[in-house]
Amino acid sequence: MTTPLRVLFLCTGNACRSQMAEGWARHLHADKLEAYSAGVAPAGVDPVAVQMMAEVGVDISRHRSKHVAEFDGQAFDAVVILCHYAAESCPNFPGQTRVIRRPFDDPVRLARLAESPEAALAIYRRVRDEIRDFVAGLPELLASSKPGSY
Repeated sequence: MTTPLRVLFLCTGNACRSQMAEGWARHLHADKLEAYSAGVAPAGVDPVAVQMMAEVGVDISRHRSKHVAEFDGQAFDAVVILCHYAAESCPNFPGQTRVIRRPFDDPVRLARLAESPEAALAIYRRVRDEIRDFVAGLPELLASSKPGSY
């Protein structure tokens, strides 16, 4: 059996998108990916993100929001940056680390602008499902890519 690839999902607050991505990676690829998440300005795990993941059978209720500095000195095969601000604030990662920039809409921000509570939840569900689709293909993407940023 091959060693799982170590992947860090990075976002601004480590509250929603990166938490969802970590949850999906653990749920879909526990044998292929060793998943972690962090933020550049941790804000606590968003309870609506926990609710939306629970809807699809993925429990992230025990996750905690972490600062990327908690992972200083640790090697990762890939760092996946899920928002624009984190990309601008992302620390450098050494040598063989692949840095993938794949921003997703911020459901927390967009939900505040929604016309109704149900419309807000629809935004969360859409982003959750987009992240799932990306994470589902992540092992193949990593297998076909070389170290560096893209």
